[in-house]
Amino acid sequence: MAVISLQNVTVQFGTQIVLHEVSFVLNAGETVGIVGANGSGKTTLLKLLSGEVGADTGQIVSPRHDSIGVLPQEPDLRSDRSLHDEVGSVFDGLLALEDKLHSLSEAMSSCADPSKLQDLMARYDRTNEQFIADGGHTFETRLHEIVGGLGFLPADYSRPVGILSGGQKCRVSLAKLLLQEKQILLLDEPTNHLDIDAARWLEKFLKDHRGEVVLISHDRLLLDALCDRIVEVERCQLTSYPGDYSRYAQTKQLNLLSQERQLEKDTAFIKKERAFITKHIAGQRTKEAQGRRTRLERRLRAGEFETERVKTQRTTKLKLVQAAASSETAIRCEALSMRFGDLRLFEDLSFLIEPCSRLGITGPNGTGKTTLLKILLGLQVPSGGQVSLDPKMRVAYYAQEAQLEDPDRCALDELRIAHPTLSEQEARNHLAGYLFRGDAVLKPLKVLSGGEQSRIRLAKLILESPDVLILDEPTNHLDIPSREVLESALMEFSGTIVIVSHDRYLLDRIVDKLLVMRPESCQLYDGNYSYYVSEFERVQSEARQRSRTLKAGREGKSAPKKCSSKKKTGPSPYDRMSIHELEDLVVQYETRLAQLQEQFGDPLICKNPDALAELTEEVEAVESTLSEVDREWQERAEYQ
Repeated sequence: MAVISLQNVTVQFGTQIVLHEVSFVLNAGETVGIVGANGSGKTTLLKLLSGEVGADTGQIVSPRHDSIGVLPQEPDLRSDRSLHDEVGSVFDGLLALEDKLHSLSEAMSSCADPSKLQDLMARYDRTNEQFIADGGHTFETRLHEIVGGLGFLPADYSRPVGILSGGQKCRVSLAKLLLQEKQILLLDEPTNHLDIDAARWLEKFLKDHRGEVVLISHDRLLLDALCDRIVEVERCQLTSYPGDYSRYAQTKQLNLLSQERQLEKDTAFIKKERAFITKHIAGQRTKEAQGRRTRLERRLRAGEFETERVKTQRTTKLKLVQAAASSETAIRCEALSMRFGDLRLFEDLSFLIEPCSRLGITGPNGTGKTTLLKILLGLQVPSGGQVSLDPKMRVAYYAQEAQLEDPDRCALDELRIAHPTLSEQEARNHLAGYLFRGDAVLKPLKVLSGGEQSRIRLAKLILESPDVLILDEPTNHLDIPSREVLESALMEFSGTIVIVSHDRYLLDRIVDKLLVMRPESCQLYDGNYSYYVSEFERVQSEARQRSRTLKAGREGKSAPKKCSSKKKTGPSPYDRMSIHELEDLVVQYETRLAQLQEQFGDPLICKNPDALAELTEEVEAVESTLSEVDREWQERAEYQ
C-alpha cells in the first residue's frame, strides 16, 4: 500500500529544472535510501515528500503532515534552554498533565468537602489514565536512552543549547525528532556529526522503527543495513533499484557495462549503414539506399540507439607512486599519554605501524584522535612517552579543517603552482580522477563547495608521492562518488596509511588494523571495522553472561523475583498488602526506576546496543510493575 506518492512531478527553480516528470511511491513499512551527487536534487525530493516544496506540475498524494517527521538541515532550537529541557520540550503535553496531577493531588489533600473531594478524585483518575496511556511513566527513560545513544553525557544535560557546537545542535534536533515517534521519518544526512558509536546506535534504532523511512545518506554501511530499495537522483530523473546499497552499486555497474557494449554495437551498425548509403545513394541501388537512410534517421530520432557514452563519475583510476619500505617500522609509539590540565585524553598508548600497513583510528568525539595524529607528526608534544618516525619516509598530512591558500585561483592553477613540473594536460588528467573535468578545472576555488575543495586538497596531497599518508576525516563533505574515488586511490596506494575516520564503510575497505579510542581506554584490533564489531560484541556478551552467573550465585533462592511486563491472571499479589505497604512499594519501584534511568548516561551502556536493549527491557518491566502497584494503591486510596 502506498503511503506517499508522486506522479509525473516537475520542480523548477527559475530557469533550472531540478526534477522532471518524476514518479515515486513510498510503500508501507519500507525504508528507501536516496543517493546521487551533491546538487542532484535529493533534498528537493525530500522536501516534496514532506510538503515543504510544492510541485510545478504533477500530483502529490501524502498523509496528514502530523504523521511525518522531518530532520531539518538547519536546527530550529531555543538557545536559552538547557539541552535536557530543549529535548524534553517534545513532551510538553505530558509535563502539563504531570503538573495537573500535582495540582489535583494538593487540592485533594486539603479538601474537606466530601462531594468536592469525590469530583477531584474522578478528575485525578481521568488525568492519570491519560498520563499513563501517553507514556507518562516512560518518557524520561526514552529521553535518556536517545540522548545518551546520540553521544551526550549526563554532564551535557544542563548545558545551554546556545553554547553547543553546530554538530551538537544537529544531534539535539535528531533526538527531538526520534522522540516524537512519527510514523514516517524523512532524514537528510542523519549520521552527519555522529561519531562511530552514535551512528551504530542510530542504525539499530531505525531498524526497530515500525513505520516508513526515507533516508538521504553518504553512510553506505547504514544504507546497506536499513534499505529495502535505493533511489538514485541523476539528471533530473529518479531510478529505483531493489535491495541495499551494495546491490545497487553492483547493478549500476552491470548496467553501465551493458550500455557500453550496446554503444559499441550500435556505433558499428550506424557506421556500416552510413557506409552503405554513401556507396549506393547514386548508383544502381539508389532506392534501397534511400530506404535504409530513411529508416536509420527515423530510428535515430526515436532514440533507439545508444549514441553517447554514459557519463559516470567512477571511471577514472588514480595512479599513485609506489612507496618503498625503508625499514621494518614506519612509526613506533611507546607509552604515549596526553593531558590538558585535569583533562586526560589517553595514557600508556603503545603500538607499531609497519611500512605499507593501514591503521584506522576511530572512537567517540573528544577522545584525542586528531591530537594523536599531531603527536605522530611532531606538531604536538605529548605529556608522556615518545614517538619515533622513520626519517627516510616522506609524510603527507591531510588536516581536517585546512584551507586552500588563494581562493581566487582555479583548481588547475592550484595544482600546477604546487607541482610546477606538471603540464596542463597532466594536471587536467589528474584532476579528472577527482571528478573535475572540462571547464570545472577553471572555476575559482571560492565558489566551490566544501566537498569540492576537499577533493582538490586530496589531489594535491597524492601528487607529493609520500611514503606515509596521514589523513584526518578525509571523507567529510564528500558525496558517495567522491568517497569511492578516494577509496580507489587509497586501495592502490602501496605506502603506509594512518587514517582517522567515522566512515565505517571506508574503515571496512581500507584498514587492516583499527585503534578504537574511548575515554576509559584505547584498544588495538587486528582487523577492519567489521572485525572490531564482532570482537566487541563477543566480549560484551561473555561479560554479561559472567555477570548473570555471578549474580545468580550470590542471590540464590532469596533473590527477588524479576519484574515482568506480562499480565498476571488470578488473584492480585497485592490483595493482602495494606495501603501503607503499597505506598512503600510504589516508592521502592520509583527509586529503582530512577537508578536504572541514570544508567542511560553510562557511556559503556549507551555505546553498546545489546547492553542498552537489556537495560531498556528491565526499565520497561519496572515501569509496568510500578503502573500496576500505583493503580492498586489509587483504587485503595479512593475508598479510604
